[in-house]
Amino acid sequence: MYANVIVDISHEQLDKIFQYRVPDALLSEIDAGVMVNIPFGKGNRIITGYVIELTEKAEFDADRIKNIESVVPNRTKAVFRMIKLAEWLKRHYGGTMNQALKTVIPVKEKIRQREKKRVVLKVSCKEAALYAAEAAKKNAVARSRLLTALADEPEIDYDRVKTELKISPQTVKALENSGLVEIHAEQLYRNPIHAWIKSKCESPQGNIELNSAQQEITDVFKRDYDAGKRQTYLIHGVTGSGKTLCYIEMIEHVVSKGRQAVMLIPEIALTYQTVRRFYDRFGERVTVLNSRMSKGERYDQFLRAMRGEISVIIGPRSALFTPFPDIGLIVVDEEHENAYKSEQTPRYHARETAVHIAETMNASVVLGSATPSIEAYYRAKSGQYRLFTLEKRASGMALPTVYTVDLREELKAGNRSIFSRKLSDMIYDRLKKHQQTMLFLNKRGYAGFISCRACGHVMKCPHCDISLTSHSNGKLVCHYCGYETPAVTSCPSCGSKYISGFRAGTQQVEELLHKMFPGVRTLRMDMDTTSGKEGHEKILSAFADHEADILVGTQMIVKGHDFSDVTLVGVLAADMSLYSGDYRASERTFQLLVQAAGRAGRAGIPGEVVIQTYTPDNYSITAAAEQDYESFYEEEIAFRKMLGYPPVAHMLGTAFSSRNREELEAACDDIREHARELHTAGVVVSGPVAPQAYKLNDIYTQVLYSKCGDYEALVAFKDKIEAYVRENSLYRSVSVQFDFD
Repeated sequence: MYANVIVDISHEQLDKIFQYRVPDALLSEIDAGVMVNIPFGKGNRIITGYVIELTEKAEFDADRIKNIESVVPNRTKAVFRMIKLAEWLKRHYGGTMNQALKTVIPVKEKIRQREKKRVVLKVSCKEAALYAAEAAKKNAVARSRLLTALADEPEIDYDRVKTELKISPQTVKALENSGLVEIHAEQLYRNPIHAWIKSKCESPQGNIELNSAQQEITDVFKRDYDAGKRQTYLIHGVTGSGKTLCYIEMIEHVVSKGRQAVMLIPEIALTYQTVRRFYDRFGERVTVLNSRMSKGERYDQFLRAMRGEISVIIGPRSALFTPFPDIGLIVVDEEHENAYKSEQTPRYHARETAVHIAETMNASVVLGSATPSIEAYYRAKSGQYRLFTLEKRASGMALPTVYTVDLREELKAGNRSIFSRKLSDMIYDRLKKHQQTMLFLNKRGYAGFISCRACGHVMKCPHCDISLTSHSNGKLVCHYCGYETPAVTSCPSCGSKYISGFRAGTQQVEELLHKMFPGVRTLRMDMDTTSGKEGHEKILSAFADHEADILVGTQMIVKGHDFSDVTLVGVLAADMSLYSGDYRASERTFQLLVQAAGRAGRAGIPGEVVIQTYTPDNYSITAAAEQDYESFYEEEIAFRKMLGYPPVAHMLGTAFSSRNREELEAACDDIREHARELHTAGVVVSGPVAPQAYKLNDIYTQVLYSKCGDYEALVAFKDKIEAYVRENSLYRSVSVQFDFD
């Protein structure tokens, strides 16, 4: 018997199958997914690898095939479907098989399990007392002390034996060997659902009554599911419409059939409220999985899932790869969020991967959002997904009133503050009424565009309708076609000197609040303040408990949170995401503004929203102010059709990176010259061009862009690039990464 093995080295040159003979002694231990030690290379150094499959056919000269040395001990076995999923990820998103395997099998090392041990008396209490007296006569003081204690209490916690009775493990072992006591061990799981959640949800609650719109959606889903009909559903529901209640009802139906469900949320910050709701319904059958948990916590959830001890897992995109035996439903909440796209190779998208997993597991997928991605809505419109709508808030409250403030007019009136006069007045009003405010700084990742504060003009590429990005070399560059122009010191439209990038951050906003409103209590939520393991939970719970009047934050504060006393939301500099140098800039701006607005007025008091902008007439801002998704979608999809952007067509970014600038430039010149020879019919190629961060951590990068209406043709083009790079010595020091759509 032979094993086809992928070696555990993430390098393009080794991304192929190696064959090894399975020794007779290991036949019972080796199967697809097992990790093994193998001799590799001329020196036969021992490395690790994954068994992909077993076969009776030798692909090479049988006399030259080496033996597997051993099975790697104490490693979790990858189930076969995970191997197949890794193959799919590699095929559709590029990278090596090892990188794909490490994505779908995130917990590789076995962590030492926690146990609760007890020392149990095996003889009668009367006999124990006699043995204790005999031990005392022999001056075996510790044995006597333990036996005396056990004569009074036949079972004692092992920790008490060590700490209170001061008995050493050697003494316990000696009594165990003599047959007087035995050790009982009970496995303990590290449970990431914290005690404060359990204290608020001591017993699972009964069913929450759905309104008629929610009931209609869940009834359709249940009928389809019971009839064996599996498909992808999109719930387009306004903020506060009760999508989560629909998810819970659907998940409960699937769990009642003996299957499991995965509930994806885009941010770890959302775990706080989501888990609390699910724990109400499912109790200990629900758990969480995310990157902030310890290795031990993650490993224990992995084990619980494999053993069928949990039914629902909640977490960001990596929770997709939980090794449930029988997944019946995958829910992707806030499916429009960019956090569902992996930034590491393979750069998979959780939405597309969820649909693929569901197809292989005979499961359903439910997507939900108040602002669906253009891709999801386009598919729903074309009939690929089943579309549901929730047009009203579950509480019966109206959507908030939205005011758009033109910051150009504020500048003309002499106001150079971050806060417009209207927003300042409304913050003061909320402080007097003891109501809460959220201030959203739309800044993260969008500091590169240049705009005029006087007239709102933005420096854009004349070829791509994308904002130019400011580089440190004094040039403005388009990251799609490579167009560049010198930086400007005055506005080419109105001549104003107020043309630059946006500089303020959350800390400056918080400092200004304390100057303007002495005594105001603030909390700041950004990457700096949430870096700890429970950073998100501490800030959100403090705000929910009214320990602050104003919460200042970046995008993480506008995603799905529900605070009953927030009646005002202020959006500072809405334009920051509108001109991010990305064809999705308008979509992301619309989504952020609508999601931000949705945080206000979710309980009994009407909410208000102030959007500050230099371009109040832009369609993404006007549509967001009106909470009008349909009008935004029609404008945006027309733009995508005109320029051939996804989802109308497909797009592939191929990033070439190296620490050696000269070698990278040589490789880019080569790929530029050979791109036409490499490409498949219908694929349009441009570049390579430098991205915003041309040099990062001493690594230089350039990107080749390819467009095509046929996704499979683009995958074939990717395969040709991979093969060309693998066979060409010019790329030995150049790494290649692929990013679809």
